[in-house]
Amino acid sequence: MFIDKSMTRRVVTISRDTSLLDAKALMDEHHIRHLPVIEADGTLAGIVTDRDIRSATPSIVADDFDSATVREKLGQIRAEKIMSKNPTTVSPTYTIQDALLLIQEARVGAFPVVDKDRKLVGIISIRDLLRAFVNVMGIGEPGTLLGILVEDKVGQLKRIVDAITEENISFGSVLVARYWDESKRAVFPYLLTNNVVRIKRKLTNMGYTLLDPMEWYLDRLPKNE
Repeated sequence: MFIDKSMTRRVVTISRDTSLLDAKALMDEHHIRHLPVIEADGTLAGIVTDRDIRSATPSIVADDFDSATVREKLGQIRAEKIMSKNPTTVSPTYTIQDALLLIQEARVGAFPVVDKDRKLVGIISIRDLLRAFVNVMGIGEPGTLLGILVEDKVGQLKRIVDAITEENISFGSVLVARYWDESKRAVFPYLLTNNVVRIKRKLTNMGYTLLDPMEWYLDRLPKNE
């Protein structure tokens, strides 16, 4: 799935001359944390985040934000002074996977989406990516996540899928993850049913070891080298 199918297209933006006070008001009004800064021709100049505003805001503001003096000072600070001038951007042709990896690497909460001329066409946030991920994985529907330990060899996934479909159970999705033993993989099918007693018994009889998905996640993640 490409980003342009999941990004927010109606982006709230500001200009270089927008005051910090107005930027904060826009964030509060629209319940957002990122404001792309654009030029008159629509090209991206930078981005202002709620963190940028907090960093530029005196500590007294939290207690005395309505003070006329404080608000006057905030009104004098322009977006150009606090924005990130070279924010990481993505193209509409990036995939959800691309954006998820980039967010993990860049440690930001959103990316402006720009075309080949650096014109702003949207914004993709962690919230957008989570919504897209939920839709792709089918986990918005009631169901059960199983964990299955398998040998890392061709044909294992097909064998599991065939066993489950023989029971007339539909899939929401299937994830295959690394395991701490290099000769094995962990398979996590999300089944669109809560009645999984029979399929669990069947998979066990087929020689598979069932995993507790939450225990695996918390205690068995492969260690980074």
